[in-house]
Amino acid sequence: MRKRFLRTLALTLVPLVGALLIRIIYFTSKKYFHMPHVIPQEPVIFAFWHGDLLLQPYLYYQFRKIPKAKVLISDHFDGQIIARVIKFFGIGTIHGSTTRGGAKVLIQGLKSLSQGYDIGITPDGPKGPRYTVSDGVVVMAQKRQAKVIVYSCVPSSFWQLGSWDRFVIPKPFGVLNFYASEPIDLEGLEMNEAKERLHKALMLHTLS
Repeated sequence: MRKRFLRTLALTLVPLVGALLIRIIYFTSKKYFHMPHVIPQEPVIFAFWHGDLLLQPYLYYQFRKIPKAKVLISDHFDGQIIARVIKFFGIGTIHGSTTRGGAKVLIQGLKSLSQGYDIGITPDGPKGPRYTVSDGVVVMAQKRQAKVIVYSCVPSSFWQLGSWDRFVIPKPFGVLNFYASEPIDLEGLEMNEAKERLHKALMLHTLS
């Protein structure tokens, strides 16, 4: 009973605090956006490392003034918290991972792309290994002929957690450089070749 109460309390309070923290970091920082020359009107897949998740909603707003996106989020407890934080920014979620119960979440992702939603995905989530691209992002892109745009946020100063993904929390009053790649076309590529292309793009502005 006590454990259930604490989990409920965490699911109520932590997302509120998290959303407030994200806004404080963003609005107290100087921002630079490095955007692609071409922004597709059709639904796309936005890919970013799991440890670089925190401020990505603000980069998404540079693409779509009216958000229409869903992010693939783990169905674990921490994933539930992240989903509730993301909801504050007008972005939906698809619960699951491309490794655990992968078929179900991929079907939901493909369906959402067909319905006009952009899809956000962490290719190394939900449990790593860090900086490893899973098959799921390639499968979705090729099945729907969707382009992939890689996101990165590089803060001038930050805290880094000891978790498997080395989760990055930018410090307030710093400088944030947001990077978005040109749309990447994976159509016709073999799985390993497609994953390598995405990995190279994802690592271009990655913190160590």
